[in-house]
Amino acid sequence: MKENLTAVILGAGLGTRMKSEKAKVLHEAGGDTILNHVIRAALTVTAPERIVVVVGHQADKVKQSVRAAGIRFAVQAEQKGTGHAARCARNAIDSEDGLLLILNGDGPLLRAETVQKLVQAAEAHGGGGALITTELPDPTGYGRIIRDENGTIACIIEQKSGTPEQLAIREVNPGAYCFRARPFWSYIDELRPSVPAQEFYLTDMAEILARHGYPVLPVAVEDYTELLGINTRVELATADRILRMRKATALMLGGVTIEHPETVTIDIDVEVGADSLIEANVQLRGTTRVGSNCRIGTGSVIRNCRIADGVTVLPYVIADDSALAAGACAGPFSRLRMEAEVAENAHIGNFVELKKTKFGAGAKANHLAYLGDATIGGEVNIGAGTITCNYDGERKHPTTIEDGAFIGSNSTLVAPLKIGAGAYVAAGSTITKDVEADALALGRAYQVDKPDWARKRREKKR
Repeated sequence: MKENLTAVILGAGLGTRMKSEKAKVLHEAGGDTILNHVIRAALTVTAPERIVVVVGHQADKVKQSVRAAGIRFAVQAEQKGTGHAARCARNAIDSEDGLLLILNGDGPLLRAETVQKLVQAAEAHGGGGALITTELPDPTGYGRIIRDENGTIACIIEQKSGTPEQLAIREVNPGAYCFRARPFWSYIDELRPSVPAQEFYLTDMAEILARHGYPVLPVAVEDYTELLGINTRVELATADRILRMRKATALMLGGVTIEHPETVTIDIDVEVGADSLIEANVQLRGTTRVGSNCRIGTGSVIRNCRIADGVTVLPYVIADDSALAAGACAGPFSRLRMEAEVAENAHIGNFVELKKTKFGAGAKANHLAYLGDATIGGEVNIGAGTITCNYDGERKHPTTIEDGAFIGSNSTLVAPLKIGAGAYVAAGSTITKDVEADALALGRAYQVDKPDWARKRREKKR
């Protein structure tokens, strides 16, 4: 990190080509907003207190979307171009010395390594600083880089202003700058509005600084894909695909096996331990943490969960905001939600749903159960078809099942309810009162058989 570096991120635009009421920087790719991706890159070179985000359209929502604590904000009330946006950030900056990194808020593919390379080049070069350039197969719409005889930047020519010879240049300005702060702020007022848009363009600073003896160095980046900006939903989808493949690649290089990496969806903040296996079409979202030696089955969707070492998640499990301890097993077709907790070596099986339930060590619910607002002890067996009736139409009520209890199939447990340690609930029972430890509870009618009843009924219909 550079103690003398301030970063300004330009995020005030509407993004009309997105065809959305939502500010462009609020759209998501790779599991986060495109703005947070840019902030994440900036945080590799400076502290959050030295990052200023320029906001405008939906300013409050954009501020709320920023996840890093300490980020500062400046407001661009009228969108009058990138140069005007940089001016708006000036009052939010503590010092006009050192380096000034300026990034577009709609460039989520920019790698941290590229930002660090840019900063190092600006620091080593002196002069006016440095800016990123790249060559595009089709540079239409981008400002073209015009170099002087020394190889530094003479000026940047915008698409609408270029001659045919200039527009044939494929080296472009994607909008990542690191200026020497003192000369930048000294001469920024020389920016003039464009005709007819009457906007102030940051690109003009390269020519202004060069004219005053502060040339700007081009820093060429070969992989142009990381410099693509987001202007349409098509470009957003492209960015999402690239970010997710980067994430999958990083995990695989870290010791994770991904059977079909092109099919998985893994958010940027997800962590997975070594020797874990991720099968096809898995989604790991949000801040999910997966330990070592786990298996995540095909089609599972896991969001904001904590999964300890040695856990098996069989195919098509849906889990949100929940936790599975070491050696636990869930699935197939299980659902865990609202802070469900599955303890060590417990098993949640086919079509079992846990909602806000603590499920004890070694306990089993292998088939077809709903367990809501419950605390279930160790080594408990939950039979198929068991449900906790936790809602009376107005309030939710708890169920407690203590260690070693056995709940027979098709049991209906009407909360609030406590079933003592080692107790048995007979299959098909409706239990409305607490059950003592080691007791047998039956809550069903006695079976009555009526001989020949079915035959007589059929004869009556003839």
